[in-house]
Amino acid sequence: EREAGALFESARSRLERIVLERPVEWLRLRADELPPFVPGGRDLFDLRPEQALPLAQLQERLRARLGDDALYRLQATPDPRPERAQRIADDDERPDTPPAALPRPTWLLPRPVPLRTHGLRVLAGPERIESGWWDGGDLRRDYYVLETAEGQRAWAFRPAGERPDTPAGWMLHGWFA
Repeated sequence: EREAGALFESARSRLERIVLERPVEWLRLRADELPPFVPGGRDLFDLRPEQALPLAQLQERLRARLGDDALYRLQATPDPRPERAQRIADDDERPDTPPAALPRPTWLLPRPVPLRTHGLRVLAGPERIESGWWDGGDLRRDYYVLETAEGQRAWAFRPAGERPDTPAGWMLHGWFA
């Protein structure tokens, strides 16, 4: 970070969480390596509000306030099972598995729960997932994108081969934004 105000805010956010044994008499900031200076380009018709932060500054502010482990990046894995389709990636790791081209919810529930609502409409599906027989996590499900009577989009499944027009049996696994 090169901007003095952003640097001060980041340092202040990190330092205010530290409990000191005695008063501080001096503080020194030393940078062994500086990135090349690239001035921020502004478009003549820039529509961003004044309070908007670039992504790197926002990430640093969140890390300073919430701790270094509070922010992480997810990476897709080749496992088709939704519970194992992504993992936390290292900071320096490059994505090697492209994300699934099929619709996936932005909010995946920790465990599927029964979907108890009426007036469901099937928007897409079925997408059959049969996997995990080799590691004891056998899974045989038909996933659907559903719309509730309230207009919410859900990602739910039924056991493989069960017809979607039967009245019960939907298991909710996630919500679309």
